[in-house]
Amino acid sequence: MNDTLKQIFGLAPQVDFGELIKNGAILLDVRTKQEYAQGHIEGSMNISVDMLPQSLNKLKNKDKTIITCCASGMRSGSAKKFLSSNGYSEVYNGGSWINLKKKYNL
Repeated sequence: MNDTLKQIFGLAPQVDFGELIKNGAILLDVRTKQEYAQGHIEGSMNISVDMLPQSLNKLKNKDKTIITCCASGMRSGSAKKFLSSNGYSEVYNGGSWINLKKKYNL
């Protein structure tokens, strides 16, 4: 079962995103530049999911915790899979940036 379905049905392990953020996780918003310009979490990094392959040099430390987010959780799920398959050791799909922002007062 894919990660998004696991999250929807509550089968995915619960992650304390607030704790990860407090400990310096990178918030990676994978929406387009236009979407990001309309609103985002302050301090987040914007690399659209389609630009990730050529932008890995911006994420040099493969051991740094990364939380991906987008509008709904679909693109961030794809980004998580891509990063994990490229050697990034601690990547989480944070889902919707709006939900992260509200839940953790970001």
